[in-house]
Amino acid sequence: MTVVELGLYALLLAVAAAAVWRTPVVALYLFIVGLALHNAVMAALYGAGVRGSTLTVIAAWKEILLAVALLHVVLNALRERRLPFRPWLGDWLALGFAAFVVVYALIPQSALGGLADTHTVALAFRHDIDPVAAYFLGRSLVLRREDLRRLAWTLLGVAAFVAAVGLIDVYTISIGWWRRSAVVDYFHLHLGFDYHGTGEHPAVAGLPENFIYNLGGDKPFLRRLVSTFLSPLASSYLFVVALLVTAAAMRRSAAVIVLSIVTAAGLLWTFTRASLIALAAGMVVLAVIRRRPVGLVAAVLIVAVAFGWAHLFPKVAPTGQWTKADLAYQHARAKAQGSSSGGFTASSTNEPSLRSHWIALRGGVRTVVHHPQGFGLGNAGQTASRTGGKTPVKAGESNYTELGVELGLLGALVWTAWGLVIFVGLAHTGREERWAAGLAAAFAAILVLAIQTDVLGDPWVAYCVWALAGALVLRTQPRERLVAEGRRPLTV
Repeated sequence: MTVVELGLYALLLAVAAAAVWRTPVVALYLFIVGLALHNAVMAALYGAGVRGSTLTVIAAWKEILLAVALLHVVLNALRERRLPFRPWLGDWLALGFAAFVVVYALIPQSALGGLADTHTVALAFRHDIDPVAAYFLGRSLVLRREDLRRLAWTLLGVAAFVAAVGLIDVYTISIGWWRRSAVVDYFHLHLGFDYHGTGEHPAVAGLPENFIYNLGGDKPFLRRLVSTFLSPLASSYLFVVALLVTAAAMRRSAAVIVLSIVTAAGLLWTFTRASLIALAAGMVVLAVIRRRPVGLVAAVLIVAVAFGWAHLFPKVAPTGQWTKADLAYQHARAKAQGSSSGGFTASSTNEPSLRSHWIALRGGVRTVVHHPQGFGLGNAGQTASRTGGKTPVKAGESNYTELGVELGLLGALVWTAWGLVIFVGLAHTGREERWAAGLAAAFAAILVLAIQTDVLGDPWVAYCVWALAGALVLRTQPRERLVAEGRRPLTV
């Protein structure tokens, strides 16, 4: 069976690689669509019996296609003896950050006080370097007007599809089905995550904790939209990016309005309050770039909706019941931590999610300050948590503190500067190009979300957002050269 699976995979991958080699911009479409479906497909394959290295090879399709696209770009540059873009500050910062990643991957962990093994370092290297590679792919592309239109429709269409699937799921598929699905073993046994959400035996492994929203005590929990990403957070990132790009770049039509409403509903049902605040921040950025005060009004309304939704969602959300094992596990943890397992509301000051984010951020900052040289790759965030407790998690939740723990304070500052410079470049281009304005707003929202969560741990963000940013940043700069070469400057 493995031979058949790998043969079919090799055939499909060869077709996709050929298309990317012929037209590298195809990679953007494959990433936007494919990475939105990636987790669901991988979990389904795991449930069908595809395991171990076979599934790992299949899951590497995104890295392979990115490498094919970059190889095509490099060979063209060597043949033409010139770069496909004019270097600027953002490119040098990207190379500087990549240099930090390479150096810290090579420094022995013992010299820095880290405890990550070779496999964990490799996972962290991929986590940190993927957005750099995607960014340079984007920098090498020249997007035509037709490309932008198709990309905008692809982005909004995928977001609406993911939202619709998620909304149908939370109201029609029981949580019991999810507990018995291959998702638990896929995350736990294949990826190595130590989740203890609701499940038959949460002390061993369960669904990811954020699949549901816990109201505390023995109250029924609330179902959150997870959809094909198998994550409310990753789903919400797609929705935020799609809504901001749509608001800036797409003309109003019945189809656009319907797809946007479905996407917005999906965002609400993820019950990810930070993403709603990030969406409001993006609207403020969009209003400033395009000089349209209506965006400020929209931002205020979004903030009001975020606060109101915290009270309304518990009344309209689908609910689920804890198992006896769930309750026993939660009571035991609460007793061990000396905390209360009583109830709370989403807007109360003792809400555990908000408190845990704040504690993690504060602890990460403290660790970076007291150990500014860093611990080396693999000692923070998702990569450390995949080692079954072998590697202590020195910082979590925030990309800024995680990178500070891995690459030292200077490495984190270089990454932060790179992100801010990209944003400024996109904002500059966005004064004339609506697509770039929308992406500048989306990029700002992602940078805001990175304060409290690991956005780079979501491959869709690492590949799609950074590749699109590279493709659009400062594209007004070489306008005259594009016209002279017979290529269209960016317009929508």
